[in-house]
This record gives sequence, C-alpha cells and structure tokens, in this order.
Amino acid sequence: MGKGPKEPDTPACQATKLLIQAGRMQRAYVESQVRRTGVYRSQHQILMYIAANPDASQKDIARMHQVSTATIAVTLKKLEKAGYIRRAADTEDNRYNRMQVTEKGEEVVRQSYQIFRQIEEKMFSGFEEEDFRRFQELMQRICGNLQT
Repeated sequence: MGKGPKEPDTPACQATKLLIQAGRMQRAYVESQVRRTGVYRSQHQILMYIAANPDASQKDIARMHQVSTATIAVTLKKLEKAGYIRRAADTEDNRYNRMQVTEKGEEVVRQSYQIFRQIEEKMFSGFEEEDFRRFQELMQRICGNLQT
C-alpha cells in the first residue's frame, strides 16, 4: 500500500521545518522552566502582562490576549487567590478593577526574567554579533513576507 504523496524536500521546506521545530522546542523548554515558579503557563502570561502594564483592567488584559473577559476572569481569580495579584478599584470608575502584582507575584516575575535570560543564553550559545544581525534580518523578511 502506498504512503501517499511525498513531501517536497526543498530548502524552503527544510527551513520551515527547522523554524517550527525550534519554536516548539523553545516553547517546551520555557514551559518546563516556568513551571518551577508555581504558576501555570496561561497564568504566567497574564501575570507577566500585568507586571509590564500596571493597573491594567480585565478588559485590557482580555483584549491583549484576544480572549473573552470571562476567560480572563477565571485566571485572575486563581492568581488573586494564590496571592500573585490584587485588585484595586479604579479611582475614576468604581465599576472597573485595576490589576496589580503583589510582592509574591513580583518574585515570580523576577524568577521568570532570570529563566528567560538563561534560555536565551542556551538558545544563542556561540552566536556572534554578525549572526544576530543576519538572523534578525532574515526573520524580519519572513515576517514582512507574511504580512503582505
């Protein structure tokens, strides 16, 4: 019985496979390292967003992550219950809450930045300035090609 059409083995196909593989490996490695902080991946992304955008509202967070406010509400409740964030009433409109990172949350953010630096060092070990310049140039071209 045949195995179906064979996938083309062009340079572009090989490069695409490597790009996808590198993305998957990086994501898996980040997830395994971030898990040590005690915060799950989806919670972690929101915690990092709040740390970078103090006083973000639930609506702001939902818009940024392209999910519903109800979806964000569940994660915010878990983060608040665990002591990573707190809600503060908006001074101009009491119907809205502004999210703030607690000391416990700030510790996770600090650990996360250390983890990200370690991962970047591992990923780009042996890279020279010219490698980075060329890599960034190529990635910008790929992004530009996909935008048109």
